[in-house]
Amino acid sequence: MKREFDKLYINGEWVKGISENVIPNQSPFDHTDIGSITAASKEDLDKAYKSAEKAQKAWADEPPQAKRQIMERAVSIVEENKELIIEWLTNESGSTYMKAAGEVSVSINSMKEAATYPYRMDGKILPSQVPGKENRVYREPLGVVGIISPWNFPFHLAVRSIATALATGNGVVVKPATHTPVTGGLLFASIFEEAGLPKGLLNVVVGKGSEIGDDIVTHPIPRLISFTGSTEVGRRIGELAGRHLKKTALELGGNNVFIVLDDANLDQAVESALFGKFYHQGQICMSINRIMVHKDMYDTFVDAFVARVKGLNVGNPSDKSTHIGPLIDQDQVDRILKDIESSKDQGAEVVLGGNADKNMLYPTVLTHVTNSMPIAKNEIFGPVAAIIPFNDDEEAIRLANEHPYGLSGAVHSSSIERATNVAHRVETGMIHINDEPVNDEPHMPFGGEKDSGLGRFNGEWALEEFTTVKWLAVQHKRRDYGPFIEKR
Repeated sequence: MKREFDKLYINGEWVKGISENVIPNQSPFDHTDIGSITAASKEDLDKAYKSAEKAQKAWADEPPQAKRQIMERAVSIVEENKELIIEWLTNESGSTYMKAAGEVSVSINSMKEAATYPYRMDGKILPSQVPGKENRVYREPLGVVGIISPWNFPFHLAVRSIATALATGNGVVVKPATHTPVTGGLLFASIFEEAGLPKGLLNVVVGKGSEIGDDIVTHPIPRLISFTGSTEVGRRIGELAGRHLKKTALELGGNNVFIVLDDANLDQAVESALFGKFYHQGQICMSINRIMVHKDMYDTFVDAFVARVKGLNVGNPSDKSTHIGPLIDQDQVDRILKDIESSKDQGAEVVLGGNADKNMLYPTVLTHVTNSMPIAKNEIFGPVAAIIPFNDDEEAIRLANEHPYGLSGAVHSSSIERATNVAHRVETGMIHINDEPVNDEPHMPFGGEKDSGLGRFNGEWALEEFTTVKWLAVQHKRRDYGPFIEKR
């Protein structure tokens, strides 16, 4: 695997972008310069899509064992270079060591799942209403997939689409987030190049959204746009794709609830909330946004939770004992601090934290929060816990569904039946009993409802997103078209 990255990857070659823009790459922790990349232009993007289109036709005809072999080689390369990838994630995205290690592990599992797809491109033979006819349904690749990867879990959230698209016979063009051009894109060019992927199938273009962001969606070649990121940008992508009749797989923002019923195990709930809120500084689409606690447990929960938060280690993400590292940039810190101040003005109380040092926002806990405060209405995407009291199950469900997101969630109760009944009524794509919302298993459907996105990743559901089906009918016996055809 390569260790230095300063070029794009187009048609199996490492090439310099021809845009006038340069993408700087700096550590979010100490702003160390990691390198810079000359950005891709619209011309570079066009070359990438045309390369993918040309290479895809032969790739689609490759037997399943050939596709699987390359996917398995790619898995081995990731396993062999795990520490290098962790180092890149720490330096480029501010991931703590424990988060980066976890991200690589879940990525390997996603790649292993994708390696099974070439043998799961199944079809069907179905009966026909017409005598002598046989109906066949074939599953086929879409052609070319455009992938826009995010900066928060760049390696995993890129590879779940890259590996799926390639394994199902598609060509790929990836545009990683400019904060994470290597871990969200260029690393995969190196991995799959070493794995023996045919030239042109996988292309990585690093560029500004203002220069090529719309074009990656509106270009005539891609049939599917896979995007993970904010709801605001997802709406724009959906609008552009709809005009051009393209499929979209959109995993967008979340306002995930963590509901603690009055019969919950306190210690278990506190531990789950600690992980679900502060893992990767809360910069995860599935992170807890609102901790909702029954009024009879509220004070006890807050005391126990704050005590545990005080024990989190804050600092250099490369230190293996660090729990909380930096946010990706200063803009994120400023945005969150503004929501904290506005919520304080409306009656919220900061019982811990609320301060920052450059990109480092210290773990923060707010109490006396209501559902209408900015810290509860907006997706936090940072290490800030907003704790909301509720009176009964019905109020908890109403509050949970009051905002227009529905990605993930959790319910804690000593009664599985009671928790399940509550969970069923929360409008969300995923929800977990006596656990936290940050869960992703490669064989389970991953995606949201409402403003949290469209479509599902992983398992058989990803097969549906990244492929299409063709109905091919065979008339084995001469058909009688009735009175339309004159009898002779």
